[in-house]
Amino acid sequence: MADSTPSATPAHPAAQPADRPVYVIGGGPGGLAAAYALRARGLRAVVLEKSDRVGASWRRHYDRLHLHTTRRLSALPGLPMPRRFGRWVSRDDVVRYLEKYAEHHALEIVTGVEVSRVDRLPDGTGWLLHASGGRELTGAAVIVATGHNHTPRVPDWPGRAGFTGEFLHASAYRNAGPYAGRDVLVVGVGNTGAEIAVDLVEGGAARVRLAVRTAPHIVRRSTAGWAAQYTGVLVRRLPVPLVDRLAKPLARLSVPDLSAHGLPRPDTGLYSRVTEGAIPVQDVGLIDAVRKGRVEVVAAVDSFEEGKVVLADGSRIEPDAVIAATGYVRALEDLVGHLDVLDERGRPVVHGARSPRQAPGLYFTGFTNPISGMFREMALDAGKIAKAVAAHADGQVSRLPS
Repeated sequence: MADSTPSATPAHPAAQPADRPVYVIGGGPGGLAAAYALRARGLRAVVLEKSDRVGASWRRHYDRLHLHTTRRLSALPGLPMPRRFGRWVSRDDVVRYLEKYAEHHALEIVTGVEVSRVDRLPDGTGWLLHASGGRELTGAAVIVATGHNHTPRVPDWPGRAGFTGEFLHASAYRNAGPYAGRDVLVVGVGNTGAEIAVDLVEGGAARVRLAVRTAPHIVRRSTAGWAAQYTGVLVRRLPVPLVDRLAKPLARLSVPDLSAHGLPRPDTGLYSRVTEGAIPVQDVGLIDAVRKGRVEVVAAVDSFEEGKVVLADGSRIEPDAVIAATGYVRALEDLVGHLDVLDERGRPVVHGARSPRQAPGLYFTGFTNPISGMFREMALDAGKIAKAVAAHADGQVSRLPS
């Protein structure tokens, strides 16, 4: 593993095509898996990580976080996750695994390097990366793996600047300790918001309210030993309307009706919502907390006014703290937005083994949130991307010593 020193910075714009590595931007699971897959094909891959260690985003997640996908189906290619991690792998064990993965495969990683812009070389033979410290790096191909959860998104609620209570994005939440005995409003009912609400209840918060704009699909993480992920894998390629129809009776059998508690069953199909980017909430205690009244479901946040939170139904509440579990943006505009490779929502127009037509040799991984599990799909994408690079950039990529 290379260190973050100027001398470790590889390549230079003057490098000849055959001397150019594949640059992987981001040292998270997607980037590490792609680097391994390239290395397994004898191609040189250099991971550029802006922080000082791999797995930076995982290190920042809240303490109680566990993967909602099984250990066996979450391993990256070339290294199983240890059985001692258990079925649902903790945040800390994910970090340990990523560190071990980089070491085990002797991946070439340069830390402390942030890439700000990627440009096509004028002669069309590769890519020019503009990085911190004035670096300009020339690569045969580029894999962008900066992560699905890159930059916290906070809605521009009117009056928020005048709120006198504590306000933070969920990315800054660690555990319930600071909120014991306090009144807390969690905004957003994705997996993060749901789990933080449960964590607060179990950690002794005096009152926990959960602001919900759109009722989510809720699924059991596991039923009689059958993980929800297994179902996700089985239906991954089925027609969306068919999966929507199949999911309805299963939901009625496994998840109680919470309409009386403010969480009605959604009126749109489960898989239809997935295709729009809304992954089902995997229950890790929310159902019981809502049924027992320990988590109170309230209307969505509309604005802030005179130190109070104004909800969409017109009611006003005055929590001690507001935790915005309002998601993230990919923040790819500065990096590749000028290449016309993003859609209107800032997401890559293609991912995995496909390159945009106007940007051959540019690949994206980790920017979808599939029902079958993100780690699993990144692992599969890694092999496909490496195969595509080998096929289309053969003779241009630096090869590892035999």
